[in-house]
Amino acid sequence: MRSIAQHIVSVVIFAGLLGMGGCDLIRMKKEKSEAENARKTVARVHNSLLYQDELVGIIPAGATADDSIARVTAYVNSWIRKQLVIHEATKNIDINEAEVERKVLDYRYSLIGYEYQNYYIQKNLNDSVSDQEIQEYYKSRQDNFILKQNIVQGTYIKVPKEAPRTKRIKDLMYSRKEKDVAELRSYCLSFSAAYHLADSSWIEFDKLVVNSPLAEIPNKVQFLRSYNFYETTDTEFLYFLKIDAYKMSDNISPLEFVKQDIKNIILNKRKVELARKLEDEVYENAAKQNDFEIYNR
Repeated sequence: MRSIAQHIVSVVIFAGLLGMGGCDLIRMKKEKSEAENARKTVARVHNSLLYQDELVGIIPAGATADDSIARVTAYVNSWIRKQLVIHEATKNIDINEAEVERKVLDYRYSLIGYEYQNYYIQKNLNDSVSDQEIQEYYKSRQDNFILKQNIVQGTYIKVPKEAPRTKRIKDLMYSRKEKDVAELRSYCLSFSAAYHLADSSWIEFDKLVVNSPLAEIPNKVQFLRSYNFYETTDTEFLYFLKIDAYKMSDNISPLEFVKQDIKNIILNKRKVELARKLEDEVYENAAKQNDFEIYNR
């Protein structure tokens, strides 16, 4: 619970921020211009002062009086604590002020510059990446796309033991007839606890068989080499796995498996190039207009 003194200070700060009191308006009209322009001090820590105009923006539009007081009070208390720590630090350690200023400039750039960079990139980025670009990038850097996991193309179905027509699942998995493919999909939607139907996509084998007895196979490389179809069970479920193709870890990844990754890499490279272009443009324009100078010592 806040003390009465804290509450009074908060109310004074809040009233000063609002600046709409009738008495204040009358007083301000009577004061000389020099007094009107004077900055009002809100708090002091040793020789450091916090001014009222530095609190602008802390109170969001539509905030209640209580919320506003709470926000301002919290900010002022936080400012005091930070200034006290800074003062204590300067008493006990040697501070490289130049290095601090450089870090402050870098931090200011990271906040303001980063926001403008994002705006500039979003405005100018061409986010269309052709298949040809992806293929060229893949072919020229295949050593960067070595598999870290075994991957497969195939079908995996997990169904409760009490599910109907389980003896038909294998036949449907092997059939290429459209009506059987449709029947298998409908069956999985209706009865399976998990499934992945065969398509052109690759998937990590461990992700495919997670939460199944297949995940506990000790030698998965030997398993993939030995079986293109496998059935197993536990106390609650039946598991069906059909492998159409596989790639072992430490081999070059198929293009389709890393296609989205390559697209993201290309887009990120474009973003970096745009960020560099922005800095160059700003610098060159400023140089033409003599907006900066470098003085010889």
